[in-house]
Amino acid sequence: MDKPVILVTNDDGITAPGIRALVEAVKDFGKVVVVAPDSPQSGQGHALTLNDPLRLRKVDIFGDIEAYECSGTPVDCVKLAKDVVLENRAADICVSGVNHGSNASINIIYSGTVSAAMEASLEGINSIGFSLLDYAHDADFEPAKKYIRQLVRYVLDNGLQKTKLLNVNIPDLPADEIKGIKICRQANGKWVEEFARAEDPHGRPYYWLTGKFINPDTGTDTDVWALENGYISVVPSQHDLTAYEAIDELTGKL
Repeated sequence: MDKPVILVTNDDGITAPGIRALVEAVKDFGKVVVVAPDSPQSGQGHALTLNDPLRLRKVDIFGDIEAYECSGTPVDCVKLAKDVVLENRAADICVSGVNHGSNASINIIYSGTVSAAMEASLEGINSIGFSLLDYAHDADFEPAKKYIRQLVRYVLDNGLQKTKLLNVNIPDLPADEIKGIKICRQANGKWVEEFARAEDPHGRPYYWLTGKFINPDTGTDTDVWALENGYISVVPSQHDLTAYEAIDELTGKL
């Protein structure tokens, strides 16, 4: 039988340590093809490049693994991978990450990592976005690899029947302190934002986005709770943003 095709992407850029860790974790499971941004694209969400040409260049970064860097967003990478790089080879799974930092709770909305996986899921490809709760460039991804392999192996063997997308967050803990995996819902948290104002040498104002994450959701079935208590959180996710409970409230009134 042909080996499964594993599409690997991210939003931190093709040279980020996280994507190298992801490639190392899954490379024995099949034919790995990497298509990732040529520069960091964090916070791009589901952005597309519409007003500039996209460039795709084959690179020798991961040894004998087929890899390309793309001038666009993470979603651009997945689209180009499907239509240009893979051509007649259908991907069996798309894995995105490993992101440097959390994509739990509301962060999924802004995440280029999860959006890349979501784009693949829109094409019917089983997809997983992986994130490690450590923003440092030299983060230790070794403890995460065991669980990455476990999740990817499960999806390759069994598929995903009720969703095509998993959002996986991994606590920044030593391997012997990770308690296991919890299937969760997305916590109802949010960012309380502030803009720090400063002036350039010409006296013109500019602003830096700052803020802090607030989680009023006290449920013990959420991704935030799982991560705070030493578990890897796995949230089955989807692209349907419909608030179904509001349909009856508004029907016949507008």
